[in-house]
Amino acid sequence: MTRDGSGIIYGRNAVKEALGSGVGIDKILILKHIEGSGKQIFAMAKEKGIPIRGVDRSVLDRVCAGGGHQGVAAYATDFVYRTVDDILRIAGDRGEKPFVLILDGIEDPRNLGAIMRSAEGVGVHGILIPKRRAASVTDVAIKASAGAALHMAVARVANIAGEMDFLKEEGLWIYGLDRDGSDYGAATYEGGLALAVGSEGRGLSRLVKERCDFLLSIPMRGRVTSLNASNAAAIAMFEIGRHLFA
Repeated sequence: MTRDGSGIIYGRNAVKEALGSGVGIDKILILKHIEGSGKQIFAMAKEKGIPIRGVDRSVLDRVCAGGGHQGVAAYATDFVYRTVDDILRIAGDRGEKPFVLILDGIEDPRNLGAIMRSAEGVGVHGILIPKRRAASVTDVAIKASAGAALHMAVARVANIAGEMDFLKEEGLWIYGLDRDGSDYGAATYEGGLALAVGSEGRGLSRLVKERCDFLLSIPMRGRVTSLNASNAAAIAMFEIGRHLFA
């Protein structure tokens, strides 16, 4: 992978590799009217919700300091992803019952950052995010988290539903936020658990919802019938934390 000291990854193979790995990417610069494999990189970045900027070759030459960029450069973060096992180990090291947050397709990095800020404040041991069709921990997310992201274990996984099955095997109960669920304030939170939060527009996906042991809702008494994903996650996390860490 070709990468310089400023966090720039350049070259088609290098950027493609970064997109398929756990490297956080803030944005991609791509040559206007690029052809060949450059179109595939454009499609991959668009699918992941990574900002893309079409530029002239002179811009890429300057950004990459004359390196062989082949029409593509990516601004990468230094965020290091962890594993689900790491997250469970963190809980064990603290002598606490695991509290895991599962984000099912949060697409806005600012929302991701806001959720990470609340999660770190509550004492959540780690967060699961999907590799595809979801925001990764970019500079934008880190900034929105007010730096809390740098203190939070995040696992970027290929199969959220499969990891939920693993967490159940490890003895965790899984709660999901859903408008058709029962009042979150009346639930009993005992033992290790995970909280699943759906995407901003679609909520929980079918496969994730099916794997939840309990569905929770936040009662809305005003004219607005739903909350921003980061707000809903914060409300539920602090309520759960109040029980788990009392």
